[in-house]
Amino acid sequence: MVDRTRRANLHDLTEGHPPVVLAPHPDDESLGCGALLAAAFAGPGARVICMTDGGASHPGSLEWPRARLAELRACELDAGIAALGGDPACVTRLGLPDAGMLKLAHRFEEIAETVVRIIHAAGARVLIAPAPTDPHCDHEATAEIARIAALHAGTRLLFYPVWSGWHDPSYRARLPHRVEHRFDISASREAKAEAIAAHRSQLGQVVHDDPDGFVLPESFRTQFETGDEIYFEGAA
Repeated sequence: MVDRTRRANLHDLTEGHPPVVLAPHPDDESLGCGALLAAAFAGPGARVICMTDGGASHPGSLEWPRARLAELRACELDAGIAALGGDPACVTRLGLPDAGMLKLAHRFEEIAETVVRIIHAAGARVLIAPAPTDPHCDHEATAEIARIAALHAGTRLLFYPVWSGWHDPSYRARLPHRVEHRFDISASREAKAEAIAAHRSQLGQVVHDDPDGFVLPESFRTQFETGDEIYFEGAA
């Protein structure tokens, strides 16, 4: 349960060191953390770890089978990071199966150790991951891996909501975290919008032969392009 809200700047959230951001899929980093990443790339730097290949968003497409779509989404991620001022070298792709991370529970410790190595190499003091309340299996799994990694690395752990607020406006009541940090995106609003726009396959602009495939709702996109970024932390 959140009982405190704070305005936070880059140093408050990163302590002046490169943050490590976990993105379950290509685009989560831009939606949830785009402004913070833009500020970090302009300062101490940042690392992004994309957990899955992102290839399961349009399973009915014949023109874009999973492997081809995963390749496209990798390129979209690079374009999004570039829009935020970063470089593809800032990105690590683990290539785990999109929509299949919970089946890898037996590997969570192993995956977390990979995250720990990147944290140490970056000199990070904070790990940022999707909120455990996000109703998506890959987000839930990533949050648990982040918990393990932060414990092993001795870093602060912040959680950013993606789908939580969209599906359940009362999700804060289910969080065990006491502090809600709010990060003003105004300085990086245009860069963040450009980064989100780079993920064209998720905006209905690429795959046209899967009417049931995923398309990011316009109003959902707008809330990330206009509102503060939110980061939850367990300790005061």
